[in-house]
Amino acid sequence: MKLKHIFTAIVMTSLMGCNQRKASLPPVELALNSPVLSLIEANRLAQLPLHCMETEYPYRLGQTLGSEADLLSPKTLHPTFYGCFDWHSAVHGHWSLVSLLKRFPEIDNYETIKIQLLQSISEENILKEVSYFEGQHNSSFERTYGWAWLLKLAEELHSWEDSVARKIELNLKPLTDLIVFKYIEFLPKLNYPIRVGEHPNTAFGLSFAWDYAVSVNHSELKTVIQTRAKDFYLNDQACPIVWEPGGYDFLSPCLEEAALMKRILTFKEFENWIEGFLPQLKDPNFSIEPGIVSDRNDGKLVHLDGVNFSRAWSLNTIAENSTKFQHLKVIANTHIKYSLPSVVGDSYEGGHWLASFAIYALNSIR
Repeated sequence: MKLKHIFTAIVMTSLMGCNQRKASLPPVELALNSPVLSLIEANRLAQLPLHCMETEYPYRLGQTLGSEADLLSPKTLHPTFYGCFDWHSAVHGHWSLVSLLKRFPEIDNYETIKIQLLQSISEENILKEVSYFEGQHNSSFERTYGWAWLLKLAEELHSWEDSVARKIELNLKPLTDLIVFKYIEFLPKLNYPIRVGEHPNTAFGLSFAWDYAVSVNHSELKTVIQTRAKDFYLNDQACPIVWEPGGYDFLSPCLEEAALMKRILTFKEFENWIEGFLPQLKDPNFSIEPGIVSDRNDGKLVHLDGVNFSRAWSLNTIAENSTKFQHLKVIANTHIKYSLPSVVGDSYEGGHWLASFAIYALNSIR
């Protein structure tokens, strides 16, 4: 009898835990209507990169020191991308503002923000950023996550019809060209893809680089990305998406890979490939619950808000121009709606980067 009672207690506790976990998620019906990046939301989200891009400390350098001479302040080392806690977050903070200005010319302080971007991404500052990569000890700095966001920034500037954008794009060009060169140099040497849910994820890095290459019609970069993506992923089968997310993930290894292959394959090729890789995505009843954040003051645990946004943009990419995957948009909406209310007003641990993820996820809604 005692064993029976113990077993019953364990089962009831497990069920209660599951119910509590489910109860913390937004109702499914809330996901049926797409969230919208409105002017009000744009002004709300813009406050985060505006605040952090000039906030020098706290800051994680990610630097390899060659000597005491390298012990310099973040702003000295990175006169453009010295804020937002780390280099890559500063890069996508700048991207956030460019994206919002391009889409909302009526946004608050429109002209002031353009001047701020022009001053930050100056010719002089960017040449100093380039010199950092050319140093003996930091040639692989931010490979490939920061590289990817730098090219996303360059892509956003390139597609913005504005005289100031042309000037900023020209100022950024030495660093853009260097990152393109680094991709072309590095990818043939990478024998195996990196399949993690954090910064080094190869599929994510290739997706953003592909988008840039397509936008500027850089044939050499497109060719090397398409070749290596097929080398890495074309024979992949049965991605274990039930293992996701990991406790610190802000990217979905399975969905980032699928979104990359949607970009580089013809639709027929992609349909055949997804049948072996993630066949469950075709099922209208497929579902996956958002990553649940237990403590938004913890810099690692808040990554799960990021995984919700990145899952959303991957699912929307897979669903784009396809009647067979439209149900995935509902799942994407659920993920966005779980995390979007917490992006503004929480701690700096999430505030310094999550606005960019939220904006990119909202932009992915078609």
